Amino acid sequence: MKRDIYALVDCNNFYASCERVFQPDLENKPVGILSNNDGCIVALSNELKKLNIPRGTPAFKINHLIKKHDIKILSSNYALYGDMSARVMKTLSQFTPDLEIYSIDEAFLSLKGFEYLDLTEYGKKIRKTVLQWTGIPTSIGIGPSKTLAKIAARVAKKYKNYGGVFNIIKHPKMENILKSVEVGKVWGVGPRYAKMLKKNGINNAYELSQAPDKWVQKRMTIVGLKTAKELRGISCIDLEMDIDPKKEIVSSRSFGSPVTELSDLQEAAASYCIRAVEKLREENQVASQIMVYLTTNRFRQNDPQYANYAIAYLPLPSAYTPDFLHAVKRVLKSIYREGYKYKKVGVMISDIMHQSKAPLDFFEPTYLDDRRKIIMDCFDMINKKWGSNTLTYINTNTDKKWKMKREKLSPGFTTNWNELPIVKA
Repeated sequence: MKRDIYALVDCNNFYASCERVFQPDLENKPVGILSNNDGCIVALSNELKKLNIPRGTPAFKINHLIKKHDIKILSSNYALYGDMSARVMKTLSQFTPDLEIYSIDEAFLSLKGFEYLDLTEYGKKIRKTVLQWTGIPTSIGIGPSKTLAKIAARVAKKYKNYGGVFNIIKHPKMENILKSVEVGKVWGVGPRYAKMLKKNGINNAYELSQAPDKWVQKRMTIVGLKTAKELRGISCIDLEMDIDPKKEIVSSRSFGSPVTELSDLQEAAASYCIRAVEKLREENQVASQIMVYLTTNRFRQNDPQYANYAIAYLPLPSAYTPDFLHAVKRVLKSIYREGYKYKKVGVMISDIMHQSKAPLDFFEPTYLDDRRKIIMDCFDMINKKWGSNTLTYINTNTDKKWKMKREKLSPGFTTNWNELPIVKA
């Protein structure tokens, strides 16, 4: 009987690596990626980590260090990161039929049935191909369970002598490796459980793997017991290749500067609504409920504060954007109050269901059986082929005074025809 074997592919410093693919002058320099509105540093290159600047540091607090260490600070470019992630995942799918996209920069690969290969060399081939095809460096851990593959990937990333790939299967020093992993760093052990385990004398991954089953299950439920068994090399957590459909879709952003006018709020809410309904169609879903909310900045204690929300219901489930836009405009007007400086507006779509389960109406045509779906399909097809916002709606095509502060944004190298890199030969 063939046993389970997993590889975890972890992209190194993913956001910074995406920027470096198209800006090679950033290589070997400290790079920090900012949060929305250019607030805090949310992603760091290794060079920036070595300067002991913690994640979450407000950018303005390191102004004195930026020139001294030639630190490169960039606005977050999520369109670029999402596209590069898709390219990495597509490359990985060449190496196994069973792939779980765990996050934007991590994926589990099942290597069950590949035992006839030298798995370490196979991992190196995967790593080399991803680097060659996308420019993204990775670390790869190989193990008999997903939890051990995660630990192996940490080893591969930490110790350069492994060449970016570490195979923990049958490793002669596995016990020592597990002893070197603090229990709070084990995949699936949160801060609350880590505190409890340490209180009971379990400080590392090896000690958790040796704990009695009944003791672990009593204090950490069956989920904790699975983690302990995975640390022993017993695979208990399968790949999750079927992504659960979303129950809600939320789209919102904080404004780059305070917004006071209803027209600007409606424009922003419409833009978020359009993106939320696009996501709905991407999963072949429809919905019949949308909530709109807005709030002032609670940290500006000298300003008057206000927050409110309102819900609109569609008569029948739909994924036709204008149906939602009309609802958003109406309910936002009902909760808007003059005299406030608004910080944020957002929309949340709920009551979502798959198209195949949407009810039809005997008297009225629905989104699925009239021209609305055809229009939306054409709309999405054109924007996908020619770039986002090639087609858009008139009530969002304005100056966007409310948009986020993104003063250090890199070009849309792979997502905007007008910002493609220019190569001079």
